[in-house]
Amino acid sequence: MTFDWFRIYCLSKPAVEECLPFDEDTLVFKVGGKMFALLSVSAPDTANLKCSPQKAQELRAAYPQDVLPGYHMNKRHWNTVVLGGHLTDKEIIELIDHSYGQVLAGVPKSIRQSLGLR
Repeated sequence: MTFDWFRIYCLSKPAVEECLPFDEDTLVFKVGGKMFALLSVSAPDTANLKCSPQKAQELRAAYPQDVLPGYHMNKRHWNTVVLGGHLTDKEIIELIDHSYGQVLAGVPKSIRQSLGLR
């Protein structure tokens, strides 16, 4: 999966906002004001994605070179995923969807409704 494809897929999700809150190098994708993906402009071969703790451990065990504890993130809930590694595009899409779902579930109902989401 390429940097551009990852970015386009994240932006295709409902009510997603893209911003640069930390620096000019880190694209952040948010839903309901909460981050679900981070993508480095200078290291376009990796991305950080939110994950349930159990699934994070399973993925790291199954793909030790391609799914790592989240760089500069809470290692229990975030993974750094290698985009050009052994994971297929379909698997990366599933990880993006999982991250988006994890974050959306934590967005207050009133905000979800104001964004037209359930």
